[in-house]
Amino acid sequence: MDGYSRLVAYLKVLLPLTALALMSTMFLISRGVDTEAVVPFAQQDLQDRTRGQQITAPFYSGTTAKGDEIMVTAKSARPGSASSPATALNLEAEIRMVEGGSFFMSSDTGALRPDKDIANFRGDVEILTSDGLKVTTDALNAALNGVRADSPGPVQASGAFGALTAGAMQIDTKTEDGPVHMVFNKGVKLLYDPQQSER
Repeated sequence: MDGYSRLVAYLKVLLPLTALALMSTMFLISRGVDTEAVVPFAQQDLQDRTRGQQITAPFYSGTTAKGDEIMVTAKSARPGSASSPATALNLEAEIRMVEGGSFFMSSDTGALRPDKDIANFRGDVEILTSDGLKVTTDALNAALNGVRADSPGPVQASGAFGALTAGAMQIDTKTEDGPVHMVFNKGVKLLYDPQQSER
């Protein structure tokens, strides 16, 4: 056997053994796993989550018989009991109507009751329409199966016409396929600003 063949035969054995030695030292010398690592949650978040059952970022979506889209979201929700409905924090809803307009509703808290096809908005309720009307109130009850809502208490509204206050408000259609109307009643006071409507 010549020198070249002898060298190749030695390398066939030596190189795999060297590779095996390098691999084993890599695993033997590697760092251990830190089992005491800190979980990236704030202490308040952990306390809130362990206090009771909750759902983070719940989402409800549906379409009315007419084709209007209804989407309801919240920051978090807690299940209800037989005597009280489920509650939600930072409740928001968007209604996109087939004929082109839209409503956006938000509140501090609320309740979603799919069994009764209703969403209750409570605390700093704000309604924004696609044509620039902004309505604020303390409570709003909105249907989940159609474009209907009512505010049983005082409302304030502002838009291109100026500002108004009223004792109550309803959002509804006069006929099944008719356009959506916002009706203010119970002592409506309108402050018309012609310069604002020209802008």
